[in-house]
Amino acid sequence: MKISGSVALVTGANRGLGAAFAQALLDRGARTVYAAARNPATISGAGLVAIELDITDPDAVAAAAARCADVDLLINNAGIARMGAGDLDSARAEMETNYFGTLSMSRAFAPVLARNGGGALVNVLSVLSLITFPEVSTYAASKAAAWSLTNALRVELKKQGTHVLGVHAGYIDTDMAAHATGPKISPAEVVAQTLDALESEAYEVLADTISKQARAALSGDLELLYPALAARG
Repeated sequence: MKISGSVALVTGANRGLGAAFAQALLDRGARTVYAAARNPATISGAGLVAIELDITDPDAVAAAAARCADVDLLINNAGIARMGAGDLDSARAEMETNYFGTLSMSRAFAPVLARNGGGALVNVLSVLSLITFPEVSTYAASKAAAWSLTNALRVELKKQGTHVLGVHAGYIDTDMAAHATGPKISPAEVVAQTLDALESEAYEVLADTISKQARAALSGDLELLYPALAARG
């Protein structure tokens, strides 16, 4: 789809990757950009339309779909990570936001997209959709569920003319990855790749080297993804 002239809604648009998406959409000529956050007062950026939205609240999601009835591009960016927690409460919170929140938004806005010519839906996933580690197992599980959902939505919504794009990246240089010391990709670079992929009708963005490597390794033996399995214990 064409970004110029589009009407977009970005969840989690008050900081990090979401804020970068919102600004880049304006820069590329989007007609309207709804910037959603739990607290709309945290939205900054001239030209954005701030809206209050908690994607884990079904009533709030339904209200957003009714209010933003002109949307033809939905970017499901909002997510949480309770890195290292691993307890059931953290796991449920991650699943509630990263999977069920994405599902709720996708279901609510699919008819909106259909009425507006099909448009596109973008789900921000993670390299941890593809691979997992003990210390991030619950977060990875929620993102793996969102990846599976994305693949199903791609097939389901094709008949209404909606293009579905999944975005995988490792560490992005945002507050969520502030604890990490490894290589990081900038939000601007992830956004640029994503918007370019939308305009070329690609189905998937593998934004960095680690995502490309993990995706390629899925066709191999498990020991390629998890070398610890090959170690003699």
